[in-house]
Amino acid sequence: MKSFILLLSFLAIGNFCLAQQSYVLSGIIKDKRGEALPGAGVYVSGYKIATATDNNGQYTLPLKPGNYDILVQLIGYKALNKNVVIADKAVKLDLTLEESVTQLAEVTIKPDPNREHYIGMFKDYFIGTTPNAEQCKLINPKVLIIDYDKEEHKLTVKTTEFLIVENKALGYRIKYLLNNFEYDSKTRIIYYEGFPYYEDLKGSARRKKIWDQKRITAYLGSPQHFFRSIYNGKATEEGFIINKLITQPNPDKPSDSTINVNIKRLTKVQEGLLRKPITINHEDSLSYWIRKKNLPGGISFLSRAPVMQDTLVHVKNQSIKSFNFTDQLYVIYTKERENPAYANRIGLSIARPLDTPDYQISTIALHVVPVYFYENGAIYNPRSMLYSGYWGWEKIADSVPMDYLPPASVDGKN
Repeated sequence: MKSFILLLSFLAIGNFCLAQQSYVLSGIIKDKRGEALPGAGVYVSGYKIATATDNNGQYTLPLKPGNYDILVQLIGYKALNKNVVIADKAVKLDLTLEESVTQLAEVTIKPDPNREHYIGMFKDYFIGTTPNAEQCKLINPKVLIIDYDKEEHKLTVKTTEFLIVENKALGYRIKYLLNNFEYDSKTRIIYYEGFPYYEDLKGSARRKKIWDQKRITAYLGSPQHFFRSIYNGKATEEGFIINKLITQPNPDKPSDSTINVNIKRLTKVQEGLLRKPITINHEDSLSYWIRKKNLPGGISFLSRAPVMQDTLVHVKNQSIKSFNFTDQLYVIYTKERENPAYANRIGLSIARPLDTPDYQISTIALHVVPVYFYENGAIYNPRSMLYSGYWGWEKIADSVPMDYLPPASVDGKN
């Protein structure tokens, strides 16, 4: 397992099914006094679908059958999210917003002298360090609520308002309601979950053409593309090779209890050497057992036998599938090569066979089983998987909306 791992962050973001029929989601947005709130933004998380309430606080959204997270934002009120399932009829969803107390909190909380440093860490681990990330700007970092636990060495970040990221590489303005972000410097695991909404930036025809090409590159080979392809049983033809990375116990490493007992015993012996001469066997020395302690607990090897999709993927219902496996999946995307910026970063790359070119390689380790996913590549259950390798490197700066589809002429399209 590489030391730098990304834990999948998105909550259920919705699903576009094959059915073409749309149904109306409608309702009224009010405050706690029951008064209608005109001008509230109503967004579909993960998509480029949105509307605003009229003078009576009413909204309507035509949606295809699926599972959606609806986001509501209005200045002076806390952003709100609500899950809704669209099946075979119209749905009415009335929502109540709470007034925001963020400004009061900013007055009473003492400024943190390390805040800028923590914001820098957050940018690297949330937006990313890819070439696309270099063209991203965090518009409103003041909405970030930051806490760093010095004892646990853990950075946590959340928001009660939309965090806005302007991505000039892909041409998106991303409004992200961040429920939780965690970075554990001990394990080097990153976890974030929340609700993004995408808007197209304005640009010239030439700029839009560049954005279109970069969006194709960002999508192809991504987890979103991978899960779409295995949902439809087309992973192989779309460029994915799925193998297993199998880990077995290291036969050269004794149990932790045995190692700890001997280290404790020999530490006491070493402390008494000044008082009493003693001869210590080389294979029963303190340095010997410390070396044993530092050995990896397991030895991993790559099984190059292809993992068959029909054994990996199972049907949950007409719109959800799941998968479950042991060890780790070793996923190779053969239609794009690694970006040189990734190859030059120490500690990120996944070991590969000598005869494998510099294709993009990622691994998936299950954290919660089974993993449920939709046809559009959205994952239902958060904290379900650990990504490492190329997918651990790419983050928000390299994401596209869940309803994004590359042009029909592009290889790898579903």
